[in-house]
Amino acid sequence: MRVLVTEKISESGVELLKREFDVDMALGLSPQELLEKIGAYDGLIVRSATKVTAEVIEAAGNLKAIGRAGIGVDNIDVEAATKRGILVANAPESNTVAAAEHTLGMMLAVARRIPAADASLRRGEWNRGAFKGVEVARKTLGLIGLGHVGSIVARGALGMGMEVLAYDPYVSEERMRDMGVGRAESVEEVLEKADFVSLHVPRTPQTTGMIDAEALGRMKRSAYLINVARGGIVDEQALYQALKEGRIAGAALDVFAEEPPVGSPLLELPNTVLTPHLGASTAEAQDRAGLTAAEQVAAALKGEVPVHAINAPVPSGEGAEFVSQFSGLCETLGRLLYQLTDHPGNLLRIEYHGEIARYDTRLLDVSAQKGLLEPMIHEPLNFVNTPIIAREKGFKVETSSSPESADYTSLVVLRLSNERESVVSGTLVGPRMRPRLVGVLGFDVDIEPERYMLFIRNEDLPGMIGKVGTALGGHGINIGNMAVGRGEPGSRAVMAVTVDDPVPQEVIEDLLKIPGFKEARPVTLW
Repeated sequence: MRVLVTEKISESGVELLKREFDVDMALGLSPQELLEKIGAYDGLIVRSATKVTAEVIEAAGNLKAIGRAGIGVDNIDVEAATKRGILVANAPESNTVAAAEHTLGMMLAVARRIPAADASLRRGEWNRGAFKGVEVARKTLGLIGLGHVGSIVARGALGMGMEVLAYDPYVSEERMRDMGVGRAESVEEVLEKADFVSLHVPRTPQTTGMIDAEALGRMKRSAYLINVARGGIVDEQALYQALKEGRIAGAALDVFAEEPPVGSPLLELPNTVLTPHLGASTAEAQDRAGLTAAEQVAAALKGEVPVHAINAPVPSGEGAEFVSQFSGLCETLGRLLYQLTDHPGNLLRIEYHGEIARYDTRLLDVSAQKGLLEPMIHEPLNFVNTPIIAREKGFKVETSSSPESADYTSLVVLRLSNERESVVSGTLVGPRMRPRLVGVLGFDVDIEPERYMLFIRNEDLPGMIGKVGTALGGHGINIGNMAVGRGEPGSRAVMAVTVDDPVPQEVIEDLLKIPGFKEARPVTLW
């Protein structure tokens, strides 16, 4: 596979890609040059300058993954990529430390008027009285948003003796209490109580212009506003008026609605500290972003789900790693279910029992669908295009979760109904979380899935296992493992057999000529 890198990333990221893929560095491509080249590549890594438009994606016939070495994906048409089944991933945590440190630096700079004092001294002046600042200790820092960056800012502020008040409806009161942060019930409460207000929210239709004239009017006259998040969250004209008229004490901005902010009246004010979007501009952050983007693309090209995928169902929060371990099992169960069913219907029921039922299982829903549908539709599926194709085919999925599981810590059950219901189930066992098939063809079994397997329905009679061994051995097929499930003695039974090679149809026909064997299905699981 081939990967195109259009902007400079860390050497560690490039080296990681080169270990497994052919990598081309083509920095500074024009839009037309990108259009001409992209069709030859399976992976693409960009920063913010490269525009991955719908036109580019349409021309990218082989593209499977796009990695953005940074947080935002504004320069990538994610909707167009999703429609084409192209995974998009970013590096959301790469610059959290850098952005948080810059936020704290901007707060101190505006509070102590450091840039103005530095410029004065460089002009040959020694005017100490003109730059009297304020201390941050024993002041209240109000955070609007308490995600990764906001949390680091909170820790730094607490370390400087500040009180921290935060509004974030997605963070629990218990979590805030553990951090030593006070919980605000609204943005208005933060604005009214804080001495320093710092913004840590993405730019969305809901947050665009949220700090407008009315919001600024709620702040103390002695308060300061800091924005190292996204441009456009602050109404800059309203902020200019509030600063000019002394309705707030000062502002520190690293981001702007238009960048660069040529002609902005904020540039004229003495009570502002302005920097050119430097929040992520540290050597360490840039290295982390490039390496993370490379890791995401490498994972996607190997058929895995990157942890920072934008348009795939990545598990998050508590239990995310635990859930991810079940993805391969669910895909295997889906593939097995298809091969054990004569006429698959259009409704798949997935049941989660035990510990796995406590968590977000959307990734597993897609994994099961992917395994079931891929042999059915005869085209490559991934974690991006599977839900889209399933909907287009009219395929439906129903899920249920139960914290109870009598026999296993976690159990996944897949049911497919048509003329008769087909059911398979599996779990992960041991410290290495190895997959096990524990239910198939209506019987309990216990066997680790292998690439080639044979499933047999038979009468529960003496010598049946030996007859299977003889039939397979006569055709030079070696048995690796076998599990038997049965009902009442002498009634019906099932055998699950792993073999070293595919079982040809002639072997199946010979086996079914033996009295007592009712059905035999060879399967290939990967």
